[in-house]
Amino acid sequence: MDPVVSADWLHEHRNAVVIADCRWYLDGRSGRAAYESGHLPGSVFVELDTALAGPGDAAAGRHPLPPPESFAAAMSELGIGDEDTVVAYDDEGGVVAARLVWMLRSLGTEAAFLDGGIAAWPEPLDREPVRREPASFAPRPWPGHLLASADDLGGDAVIVDARNRDRYRGDFEPMEQVAGHVPGAINVPCRENLGADGRLLDRDELRRRFTAAGVAPGDDVVSYCGSGVTAAHNLLILELTGFGRGRLYPGSWSQYSRLARPVATGPD
Repeated sequence: MDPVVSADWLHEHRNAVVIADCRWYLDGRSGRAAYESGHLPGSVFVELDTALAGPGDAAAGRHPLPPPESFAAAMSELGIGDEDTVVAYDDEGGVVAARLVWMLRSLGTEAAFLDGGIAAWPEPLDREPVRREPASFAPRPWPGHLLASADDLGGDAVIVDARNRDRYRGDFEPMEQVAGHVPGAINVPCRENLGADGRLLDRDELRRRFTAAGVAPGDDVVSYCGSGVTAAHNLLILELTGFGRGRLYPGSWSQYSRLARPVATGPD
């Protein structure tokens, strides 16, 4: 399936999929509190910091990929099984939900994010937490061909920074002590994949964005962001628009900025 679905599609298929609320906020607000204040009917809440990431530290970054056994246990507990199709959403047009979608798709599980997020849902929201029966989700190793490390940020790879432009330039850095970007990286802010209505731009416009930035079909693209979360959104858009499947740098800036490696500032 495509990595993104419409609210109409989800409405039609909602009884055949697992719906996952992935709201999370960089400023520390509680995603669970947002879920409890109103969520899509039938959706389970997925905690990014515990279900979608391993313990963060200076060596691995703030949101490293969890060990396969931990991720499998989290999915099983949420009621997501090997054969399920998952539709994830947030309230930021999918830029956070993309993390779960990318993780599942990388393991061969059908998954997509909801275009427009929670605001696109046409019916009333629920407030009662949802708990599904535990399911069977087998541990599988993260596929190495879809991952990159700090040592891969060079050579022929096209490095794409998904953060907002001010963070890329080094004007503003809310999380790390060092501001700027990986030398040679191009900036394609994932939030600019969205229109004013919070939904994705049309595919031709999305394709033009990446082409104008210097990405060509078949390129070896490595995507990073602050901590490996929103970088997944650009990877899914590249897949959606025919550029192919790039690689995720899970450590992203939260790891790279601590490695005493060269740092660039300013525009592209």
